[in-house]
Parts: sequence; C-alpha cells; structure tokens
Amino acid sequence: MKNRIRVFQIAFTYIGTIVGAGFATGREILQFFTQYGHWATITILLSTVLFIWLGTKMMTLSRKIGAKSYEDLNKHLFGERLGGSISLIMLVILMGVNSIMLAGAGTVFMENLNLHYQTGLILTMVGTFFILRKGIQSIMIMNSLVVPMMLILSVLIISQTMNTPGATRFLTLTTEHSLPSVWLAPLLYTAFNLVMAMPVLVPLGSQTGSARTVRWGGIIGGAGVGFMIMSAHFAMSAQMPGITQFEIPMGSIASQLGWFVQTVYIILIFLEIFSTFVADVYGISLQLQQRTSLSPQTITIGIMLICYFFSQFGFSSLLSVLYPLFGLVCLFWILRLSIFGISPSRR
Repeated sequence: MKNRIRVFQIAFTYIGTIVGAGFATGREILQFFTQYGHWATITILLSTVLFIWLGTKMMTLSRKIGAKSYEDLNKHLFGERLGGSISLIMLVILMGVNSIMLAGAGTVFMENLNLHYQTGLILTMVGTFFILRKGIQSIMIMNSLVVPMMLILSVLIISQTMNTPGATRFLTLTTEHSLPSVWLAPLLYTAFNLVMAMPVLVPLGSQTGSARTVRWGGIIGGAGVGFMIMSAHFAMSAQMPGITQFEIPMGSIASQLGWFVQTVYIILIFLEIFSTFVADVYGISLQLQQRTSLSPQTITIGIMLICYFFSQFGFSSLLSVLYPLFGLVCLFWILRLSIFGISPSRR
C-alpha cells in the first residue's frame, strides 16, 4: 500500500512539475500543438510516449547513480567538464524562468484578486520558504492535492466541449505550417519541459527506494501529462481560429463553464505557478548546496531574493537571448538521455 501511494505521489509530482503556468493558460499547447491542426493529435501522442519513456528513464537513472541534484546527472551523462557547463546554463535559465513564475503569481493577485502585485510576490516567497523546510516530501504532498483538481477540471472541459458543434474539429483542422515544423514542435516541447522538470525529478527518483515504484510513477505521470495536453488541445481546437486572440485561451474556455469553475481555474493557475516555483527553487538549492557551504535556508532565501529583484523588471530581454540557446541544449540533452544505456533493475 505504501508503494502504491508513493507511485501516485511521484506521478502527481511529475504532472504538477510539467504542467506549469504556460500549460495552464493554454498558450504552450496552442503554440506547440493546436496551431498544427489535425497533425497535433499524432504529435501529442508522440510527446506522451516521450514523456513516459524519458521521464521514467531520468528518474530511474538518477536512482541508480544516487544523484543529489540535476548537476550529478548531467556530469554522469556528459562527463565532469561538459556536464558542469550544461548545469550552469540550466541554472541561469531556471533563475530566469523562476523570476517570470514569481511575476506571474503577482499578476494573478493583481488582475484576478484585486490585491497588490507585491503582495502576490511576498506571499508566494513566504509560502515557498515554509514548504521547502520539509524538502521533497512537502512538494509531493502539495502536488497530490493540486493535480487531482487539475485532472477533474480537464474532464469537465472535455465533457463541455463534446456538446459543442466543433467537437470533431481536432480531427479536421488544416494548417499552413510545413511538416518539419510540425514534427519538430513536440520534440522541442518535450525536451524543454523535461529539462525544466529535472530539478525535482532527479531527487524524486534518487530518494525512492524501489525501482518498480519509480517506473510506475513515471509511466502514470507521463500518461497524465499527455491526457492533459490532449484535453486542452481538444477544447481549443473546437474554437479555432478565434481562440488564438486570447492571451489566456484556456481561461476563456473555463469561463464558459460558469463563475464557479472560472474561479477554481484562476486558483489553479496560481497553484500551478506556485508548485512549479517551489519545485525549481528546491532543485536549484540542491545544486548550489554542492557548490557552497551555505545552509539550505540561506540558499533558498538568496534564490528567492534574486527572483524577486528580476520580477520587478521582467526577464524577457535576457530570455529572448537565452531561450534559443536553451532550446538547443535541451534537444542535445534529450538526445543524450535517449541513447544512454542503463541496465534495468529487478528490485
């Protein structure tokens, strides 16, 4: 029974880490899948297979080598020097993405709860600090509460869409994009999100005693991510191309289910931002603990203060330069993980 509970904790943490703010708003799904019309159904299935295979492999390998942080896994895959360099690139990007996540939390408080922007930032940081005092276990508990709500909302959106005239449009939508861009999109999406999830998936795998538990957690988690991508694509396809005009397309769809569902959806957007922020701060702190002699609490506070500073200005100019580089690093990293052979454990 304890192993079964652990399986679902791993699966929910996997889903919650991948399903961040970009996923919740629908912009990522629209950009990487829905805009490619009927091809998206096939590419989502491809992405789901990759999430199951590579996410499970990442956690299994982390468990095998006893990785304390994602830097340990990078050095195991690429060697000491190149692995260390890749980890530093990831560190910079993760700090940037965390700054945007924090800014997003402040925006939710300001635009949807009529509270001050700084209130959202401070409450998010304070909540993160207290949650991280209990380590990976607190992250799993948080996602075990949030992810089931997200899955229920996905089912509601599917059931609502099935009653609309455009319910079958996900099978018939056309696209003007070239086939190379169609098939590159799921690879980029999967690579980017798996690398972004590394800070929490690596310690999650290494701190789980049973290899079987890790494998089933990865399988269920990867399948859950695929289900949520497909549900969002299904809903947005029914309202193409008009849905593209919205900054938060999934918010527009949720509003059609009534004020209660829309309110729950706003809360879930914040919780998804919050859970991703917590997970990334945790992963970064583990890496920095290996490089400094500072206490975990001091490192956590330092990371959040840096993110707070950049959240005042946005981080778009730096990310516009780093994202293309990060995209190449992600594809290179995923290719290396794909071809890296490990012997399966039977324990």
